[in-house]
Amino acid sequence: MTERKKPLEGLVVLDLTRVLAGPFAGMMLADMGARVIKVENPQGGDDARAYTPFQNGESAYFMSLNRGKESVTLNLKHPEGKRILKELAARADILVENYKPGTMKKLGLDYDVLSRVNPRLIYAASSGFGQTGPYSDRPAYDLIVQGMGGLQSITGTDPKHPLKVGSSMADILAGIFAVTGVLAALHHRDLTGRGQMVDVAMLDCLVATLENAVARYETSGVAPGPIGNDHPSICPFATFESADGFINIAAGNDVLWARLCEVLGIPETAADPRFLTNRDRIENWLALKAILNAQTQGKTTAQWMEALMAVQVPCGPINTIDKVVSDPQVLAREMIVPVDHPVAGKLKMPGVPIKFSETPASIAGPAPLLGEHVGAIYGGLLGMSEEEIRKLREEGAI
Repeated sequence: MTERKKPLEGLVVLDLTRVLAGPFAGMMLADMGARVIKVENPQGGDDARAYTPFQNGESAYFMSLNRGKESVTLNLKHPEGKRILKELAARADILVENYKPGTMKKLGLDYDVLSRVNPRLIYAASSGFGQTGPYSDRPAYDLIVQGMGGLQSITGTDPKHPLKVGSSMADILAGIFAVTGVLAALHHRDLTGRGQMVDVAMLDCLVATLENAVARYETSGVAPGPIGNDHPSICPFATFESADGFINIAAGNDVLWARLCEVLGIPETAADPRFLTNRDRIENWLALKAILNAQTQGKTTAQWMEALMAVQVPCGPINTIDKVVSDPQVLAREMIVPVDHPVAGKLKMPGVPIKFSETPASIAGPAPLLGEHVGAIYGGLLGMSEEEIRKLREEGAI
């Protein structure tokens, strides 16, 4: 039987990114089968190599975002470094970078230059604010963009304590949207033979996912604020207290609402004129929440889970991470996967969330050591001799 290939097998990606948004995009491409060559500064490499936590001296942060890639070192300020990057770009399908806009142009390595070297190149630039606009030259990190993009203003329990989302959503969204753009550009290239530039901004990506917050503002003229775990448009759709903690319950329509009331032992509440329709329940939410919480506090989360699942009312516990990594559904879907690293040893990390029926994606291997694949890439791909590589090292080009 012929071994099934991954969906992006055969594509070559130059990953000039560091920290999170760009590396996340490169990681997704590697998981789907592309050959991803991580191009790093000879002086320390990706900043994330120094980020905690560490395992046997290797950054777990870095390893979780750069699995399955190959690493070469390259000084992009050195004339020979520029020449080598152009040679790599001539052989690549995709280049991903997340420098501040203008940096690659100053280096003489921007899209206009590299597209002349390789007209089929898809050049994806991920940055805080994009290549255009009044903020384009500002530096940015996830926290800054979560605040500027409005996400912090609608997260948390009250306006006096704005909260960022627990994971770096602005960075991660930028990575996902960058990959989406690259895949669309690949389809266009298949039709026309031409590559193009893909410009992705963290702020744009965050604004694009504000969904009902923008709709609520545009229809009411009132800027939404934080409302904790309550849903602004669907009710009851919230976190409730149980005898031993909390439970999330989402009764998203009138049928589920009636079932919930039956399970909670308050069937008369479903017929209460204050709570007949979703709109009624939203308008009288504070009174309804008090009624529901009084009932849910009477049993444990596990007891309510069993009762509610028996009648197909969506519900779930609030798992801590230790429970997530051992959850049978998570494990059945191979979403926590052990990866062996030559120095760090075995490290478990999130798996690949996209499941393909014909070309399954998977983690190709561990994150590379800094410059680990210089011989394979410069010698194998570019045909350099050992002497040439030695000389480039001595000159500080790699």
